[in-house]
Amino acid sequence: MNTTAPPRRGSLRDFYEDPAVPVASGTPRSLRQARMLARALGAPGKTGRTVLDIGCGDGTAAATAAPLLTGHTIVGVDWSQDALKRARARLPYAVRGELTGPGLPFASTSVDAVLFSEVVEHLVDPDAALDEIRRILRPGGHLMLSTPNLAAWYNRGLLLAGVQPVFSEVSLRAIHGRPGREVVGHLRLYTARALREFVAAAGFEVVRLEGAPFHGVPRPLRALDRLACARPSLASILLLHARKT
Repeated sequence: MNTTAPPRRGSLRDFYEDPAVPVASGTPRSLRQARMLARALGAPGKTGRTVLDIGCGDGTAAATAAPLLTGHTIVGVDWSQDALKRARARLPYAVRGELTGPGLPFASTSVDAVLFSEVVEHLVDPDAALDEIRRILRPGGHLMLSTPNLAAWYNRGLLLAGVQPVFSEVSLRAIHGRPGREVVGHLRLYTARALREFVAAAGFEVVRLEGAPFHGVPRPLRALDRLACARPSLASILLLHARKT
């Protein structure tokens, strides 16, 4: 399949500043991830905890999580000015920040938890990103990371058939060799094993790994996609909970 989109010129930053590039993911993933974080944080107590949604996009995921994190402060962070404009319509706090270069505008060990939802697959330097997240997290702080699964159940079949796996992209201008129509800028993909090893190597203790469905699966296959979540190694989306050691 070859679906051609209008050419985009300039840098990777220009690509993500394009309003046509999707900046939100499916609600089921957001809810599952929010429940994991709510269990980890527990009751907010007198002051609550500070939670950053890094790569918040249009704020949909954080707004979906907010009712499950009552009493905690959620701050959206993104490098895209266009995404932040939309996020501020949904979130009380949304600030500009980057995981590389000058880093995030937060002091070291000042944050209790980080939501990192479908961001790591877009990064040129994911190692530096986890270093920066580890810097701002308090000791024992929580990282909730989600990312597409390279070894999702359908990708295994597609590879056997010689088809490019879903979620993988070879161009920022068009889709080549795989199902789908949207170009979203994925640079890196992980299996469950690779994600565990990558996060552990960055100085985190992996607490739990769960699976979540993918909103882009065709409707006749969605029941099967939900069943696959019981085995994270086969699920569409990987949800990982880790703590700063």
